[in-house]
Amino acid sequence: MQAVVPPKRLIADRAYDGQSLRDWLQSHRVIATIPSTATRTVPYKHSRIAYRRRNQIECLFGHLKNWRRVVTR
Repeated sequence: MQAVVPPKRLIADRAYDGQSLRDWLQSHRVIATIPSTATRTVPYKHSRIAYRRRNQIECLFGHLKNWRRVVTR
């Protein structure tokens, strides 16, 4: 990840809720929008609005993949 220019914000799924990733993002001044997993004793705060937008985009790509199957038949 050192070769990539760090963005201002990283919006990721719960699977990326690792402390090492959060520490790296904080050292590079990147805002982490990652909801905490259920196993964390103290959950991190995140922007629900930004996370909701990520989910809408992910659902859009899922719909496009489904329609691609219909169109190519």
